Amino acid sequence: MLIASADTYRRLFERISPKEFECSFNSWLNSLVLDLGAQVIPIDGKTLKGSYDRNQEQSALHVVSAWASKHRLFLGQVKVDDKSNEITAIPALLSLLDISGCIITIDAFAFSI
Repeated sequence: MLIASADTYRRLFERISPKEFECSFNSWLNSLVLDLGAQVIPIDGKTLKGSYDRNQEQSALHVVSAWASKHRLFLGQVKVDDKSNEITAIPALLSLLDISGCIITIDAFAFSI
């Protein structure tokens, strides 16, 4: 079995129009939502600006949040533990919510291994 090289993938992705890809992806996602009757729940992590405390040597607060995009409704939020990352906070957030049958999207995030 042959596996395409990184250059082949690069050339492929260079030819894809970002706008056309976004339209196609959104159309596909909307068809899933309509066919399944599911709601899209985006999950995203954010560092809250101005939440650090220099006097107490406390770092900024980082949270993971869930939204009901169709209804523009905030569903829940969990603080990311110090010396941790979003990977550990996302399951904690999901366990608090009754979102069976929903489509969960998770924003890309960086972490170190």
